[in-house]
Amino acid sequence: MNQLKSRYKVVIYDCDGVMFDSLESNYVFYNRVMSHLGRPDLDRADIQARTVLHTYSFNDVMDYFFVNDDRRDAAMAFAKTIRYRELAPYMRMEEGLVETLDRIKGHVSLAVCTNRASSMEMIIEDFGLSGYFSCVMTASQVRYPKPHPEPLLKVLDHFGVTPAEALFVGDAEVDRQAAAGAGVPFVAYKSDLPALARIVHHGEIFNYLF
Repeated sequence: MNQLKSRYKVVIYDCDGVMFDSLESNYVFYNRVMSHLGRPDLDRADIQARTVLHTYSFNDVMDYFFVNDDRRDAAMAFAKTIRYRELAPYMRMEEGLVETLDRIKGHVSLAVCTNRASSMEMIIEDFGLSGYFSCVMTASQVRYPKPHPEPLLKVLDHFGVTPAEALFVGDAEVDRQAAAGAGVPFVAYKSDLPALARIVHHGEIFNYLF
């Protein structure tokens, strides 16, 4: 495999829904905020709310749930007291992720582009992913998080590559829009979104690299 040359130079991964099944941890997080303010738990049947809490940045999620609510600042303050490691037990790494990273590392550079803010570095460390990703781009490092293309454009700048030299693996509409805005080919993970390719297992990315 050492003789293989990838047609891409960088593979960029979204975190939630791609690297990790983290939906439950997100519900736990935001339900703690709701409970603190005396509001009921989020309705799990509300598809729009589920999409927002699982794919948008923290600030955008809080804007969504606390629009026209004068307790937004109190909610923000309490949310920032919740520690990531209290939520880690509710997260599960996607099957085949590490094996895939091991297989393609050395052939392409690896990056993360997520709407998480402060927890991504801890997640990488706690789940044994240190050393895989040369660039970890979070919402805290940009002015405009996904679906804006700024995070992906900053990843491209970090590696000094063109959009066509990277792949972005995502699962949500915000990922697709960011990829389209940045001109980066998009691979949809466990999703029917329009994409260069759709995969249901991480190992399938290998078919599009070589």
